Amino acid sequence: MTRHHFPESFVWGSATAAYQIEGAATEDGRGPSIWDTYSHTPGRTLNGDTGDVAADHYHRWADDLGHIADLGLSAYRFSISWPRVQPGGSGRFNQAGIDFYSRLVDGLLERGVRPVATMYHWDLPQELEDAGGWATRETALRFQEYAAGIVGALGDRVHTWTTLNEPWCSAYLGYASGVHAPGRTEPAAALAAVHHLNLAHGLAGRVVRELAPAAELSVTLNLHVIRGASDSDADQDAVRRIDALANRAFLGPMLDGAYPADLLADTASVTDWSFVREGDEKVIAVPLDVLGVNYYSSTLVRAWDGVSPRSDADGHGASTSTPWVAADNVDFLPQPGPYTAMGWNIDPPALTELLLRLHQAYPSQPMMITENGAAFDDVVEADGRIHDDRRIDYLRRHIGAMADAREQGADVRGYFVWSLLDNFEWGYGYDRRFGIIRVDYDTQVRTWKDSAHWYQRLAATGQLPDA
Repeated sequence: MTRHHFPESFVWGSATAAYQIEGAATEDGRGPSIWDTYSHTPGRTLNGDTGDVAADHYHRWADDLGHIADLGLSAYRFSISWPRVQPGGSGRFNQAGIDFYSRLVDGLLERGVRPVATMYHWDLPQELEDAGGWATRETALRFQEYAAGIVGALGDRVHTWTTLNEPWCSAYLGYASGVHAPGRTEPAAALAAVHHLNLAHGLAGRVVRELAPAAELSVTLNLHVIRGASDSDADQDAVRRIDALANRAFLGPMLDGAYPADLLADTASVTDWSFVREGDEKVIAVPLDVLGVNYYSSTLVRAWDGVSPRSDADGHGASTSTPWVAADNVDFLPQPGPYTAMGWNIDPPALTELLLRLHQAYPSQPMMITENGAAFDDVVEADGRIHDDRRIDYLRRHIGAMADAREQGADVRGYFVWSLLDNFEWGYGYDRRFGIIRVDYDTQVRTWKDSAHWYQRLAATGQLPDA
């Protein structure tokens, strides 16, 4: 039985990120990134895992494109490694790195697959971090130069240019809680990073408009669905405060042209936001062809009573420092299961809620789901098969939730499963597997999981079965 039908124009894709799959960390002129430094620092990642080899995509890219073609996907979202194409983050570009992505883009086009290129998926060149990183304005200016170099090189062969992936993670997890690279725990620096990432988006977006006017422009945000533990004024104010940090800190300048006043007021004890210069918000608000939405789970908050033990079950990794700057009066509550291997709750209706909220706030803004998927503890059977029924159920229910939003008017034009391949899952190393294709990290052999076969049928038919 089929409940949802998608039009032929709907985009079915998969997504990856450079540091998570490429490997070849020191080959062909690539420089070090903050994630190279972070993952090589003892105690930062599970089992001390690094992205030095990852899924060896740098050497196996042609075979991986074959998998994409065999899946019947119409688009592939990948990221460009800034230190691979511009090792120091400024000055000289590395032709070997540019050539790699040029081959990748041409290979996708030859297979009839749209290239969707993300300029930044967290791998800041280490030299720029040494000079202050995203907490400094200079990094945004260097990003503008980097964007000009790669857009100039790859031109409008790239169908969609995505400026940033999840700047929330880059700013708050990298500079406030320290569970992501560069591992800093400086609340004021985190808010400065929010602005300079937003500014980098606007500057790079305008480069795309100038150098590749035929290409589509996008940004990808991990927007939070935040619910209050009750309808009390205190709990609802907790929702408002976290919504400002998680969502409106990015949606405000990018789509409304201004930071929300309550965000500035909430964080006034941390910073005066003097790093926002006159004209910055106008630069940031470059019109988007597509808003990328990443969604995995929902968030439950309440106002802390000042007495009870604090609860920090926000799903973003254990740290003695919080990513939620100036929100010390908010509790993040555990939610009912089931959960993925990441410990994240499974809440498909929240995706419908999120998309409809965005549609209501920005009715003329097209959207795509640029990441959605689940890590589970996959088992390889004796015959080599991987029967990942829980992942299939997760995907089916979330794609159904997206379809529900579409049928209520939300302009959602595509879906990218995270992820094409098992990969280096940041602080969790190789312990968490999100791929619809299994990677044996000892042999680098790829094996389709049942979810890959399921997704192949969905992409071919556009019909989502009820079960």
